[in-house]
Amino acid sequence: MPEDSIAHPPTRVGPPPRHHMALMIWLAVFPTLTVLQLLLGDLLRDTPTVLRTLVLATIAVPIVIYGLLPPMQRLRMYLTSRR
Repeated sequence: MPEDSIAHPPTRVGPPPRHHMALMIWLAVFPTLTVLQLLLGDLLRDTPTVLRTLVLATIAVPIVIYGLLPPMQRLRMYLTSRR
């Protein structure tokens, strides 16, 4: 059997280093919160701080986790694999 026809198991890639993850999270969270503040700031202006934070976090967390971090992680893997 030729060696080219042998199936190789997929290579498992470990989690990114903490400093990479921290940078990606910051790059996703900061602009998300800024945009949400600009869009909802007037609406939430008279809301107590804890409730305002709850509303913003409830909207921001899914955007960051499901919308922004996956493409950022793919980009990070692409950039680091080119080395």
